Amino acid sequence: MMDVNSLWRVTAPKPPIGLGASGDLCCDVLVVGGGFTGLRAALEMAEAGTDVIVLEAETLGYGASGRSGGQVNPMLPVTYPADLRRAVGDVYFERMADVSLRSADDLFDLVRKYRIACDARQNGWVRCNHCDKARTAWEKAARLWNAFGAGFEFLGQADVQRLTGASGYGSAVLSPKGGAVQPLSLVYGLAAAAVAAGARIIEGARASQPRREGADWVLNIDQGQVRAQSIIVATNGYTDDLIPGLKRSILPLTPVQIATEPLSDDQIGPILAQGHTISDTRRLIMYARREPGNQMVFGGIGFRKPFGGTGGFRWLLQDAPRIFPSLKGVKWTYRWGGEIALTSDHVPHLHEPEPGIFAGLGYNGRGVAMSLVMGKVLAQRALGAGAESLPFPVTGMRNYRFRDIQVRGAGLAMGLMRVRDKLEAD
Repeated sequence: MMDVNSLWRVTAPKPPIGLGASGDLCCDVLVVGGGFTGLRAALEMAEAGTDVIVLEAETLGYGASGRSGGQVNPMLPVTYPADLRRAVGDVYFERMADVSLRSADDLFDLVRKYRIACDARQNGWVRCNHCDKARTAWEKAARLWNAFGAGFEFLGQADVQRLTGASGYGSAVLSPKGGAVQPLSLVYGLAAAAVAAGARIIEGARASQPRREGADWVLNIDQGQVRAQSIIVATNGYTDDLIPGLKRSILPLTPVQIATEPLSDDQIGPILAQGHTISDTRRLIMYARREPGNQMVFGGIGFRKPFGGTGGFRWLLQDAPRIFPSLKGVKWTYRWGGEIALTSDHVPHLHEPEPGIFAGLGYNGRGVAMSLVMGKVLAQRALGAGAESLPFPVTGMRNYRFRDIQVRGAGLAMGLMRVRDKLEAD
């Protein structure tokens, strides 16, 4: 799926120049995937003095990293602390809760450290409740998470209207640590920092399944072959059959976005005037942000059509002016989407399918912040950190139940979820 009509492609700076590859290559650690996870891992390892190569089958940020809504939301998509504890156990519960709740601060610290120009702003994330049932559940959850340092605040209808300009929401929870970045610009900034630290990046290099040759792993690319002591797989929603079984351990989901050209002050009005990001609690969530030049970005969940292409844009075009009435009649110039990865327990997964092969994926819609956490963790593990010291448990790969049925029936299922959301809100 191409994203030639993406706002991020238009507004990002020129990408760093990747190296071409001719002949055979060797390195200490090979990273497969040129998005947030892979580039964060490469940066960490290169600064530690490791010889690292990043292979990207397409172009940097081609996957979800460069196509996302760019919201930095410091929380895993599990409702209650007990859900996370049940998923990962007592030992890893506190570690994973800590890294997820700190993930936004860590991202913005990283941006400042490397002076990455990606329109980063940490003005807070407002999550609006679409019905009374959602308000009861989410406010209960927020109070429980606050015991672990989440810092959530509760908003009534007047404050929701004042901070967001959105209609139809009677309450919300504010996460002051949340924010936004231009995601493709962040990809390019991470790549530039990794290259400056000594990493090599090769675009247009699709890899074959790795094979053992002595103490090394070897895989083929069109330009030759690459030999490495260990491999990090960072492909998330674009995971293929490089590692047998990894693709079937996740369910691909297709977020979609639309964006305007710069709007007049009358058109954009009070929408997110203080720089907050917004999402809601519907099954088919919406999320939105206001760009510094008065452009609006509005997103939600789409689906892959059975015979090619992406659906869901019509829903966005209906929802945007309903939630933000001043946007009625504006022209939505840009439309794009990509693939993210869901896991059955809604937490990221760390796998070691073979000695010396490490894979991290499954950010469940929280990938902008959590993928950077995972990238650092993968680097630490590849550099020799003990599995017992990591914030994520190393687990075996398991098939996502009814994966094929859910992929094929996504459009119908999402249509039904949309009806349920509407009935609850009425």
